[in-house]
Amino acid sequence: MRHGDKINNLGRTASHRRALLSNLASNLIEHKRITTTLAKAKALRRYIEPLVTKAKDNTTHSRRVVFSYLQNKDSITELFGPIAEKIADRPGGYLRIIKLGFRRGDGAETAMIEFVDYNEVYNPKAGKDSGSARKTRRGSRRKSSATPPAPKAAAPAEVVEDVVEDAVEAAPVETVVEAVAEAPVVEEAVEAATEVVEDAVAETTEEAPAQDESAGEEEENKEA
Repeated sequence: MRHGDKINNLGRTASHRRALLSNLASNLIEHKRITTTLAKAKALRRYIEPLVTKAKDNTTHSRRVVFSYLQNKDSITELFGPIAEKIADRPGGYLRIIKLGFRRGDGAETAMIEFVDYNEVYNPKAGKDSGSARKTRRGSRRKSSATPPAPKAAAPAEVVEDVVEDAVEAAPVETVVEAVAEAPVVEEAVEAATEVVEDAVAETTEEAPAQDESAGEEEENKEA
């Protein structure tokens, strides 16, 4: 009886099972995705994930420990090279198992096992370099994403007040007030105020030469 036995023997002896899992692990490291039965995929995941974690520490001791399981130099080079860089920021869960249905012939349930970081369909950021991404806190993300408030446009009432003040300096107050009050729309009020100001400026410029001429005549009369 197999009470409390959590290891799936896969119908093989211990030596046969170790050789099987070692070959499956080497093929998975080489191709990044393989298809096998569901029982073998689950056993392979428990077998290879500790080795992938060991590969994060690229030392001679770690290489020798992993080599004792895989017995393949090419797999060691691939695991401690590109794969270790790819999964450097992942704290576990390096593999994914996807069920594919039942196999024709013996009816065995098949599955696909793959590295999570090498699937661009499920992981859109798989093609990007994980080291270039800068980690930020939520608070700083909110501050950076917040756009600066746009400057408020001057209200029509403020524009009218500015025009009225300029008009008061050059024209009588009563004339400007009457012109603004008669205009029903803000734009018309602004135009009316500007017209009053222009008329006032024109009158002051016309009166100035006349005063100069009268002053000149008075001086000539005094001299005579």
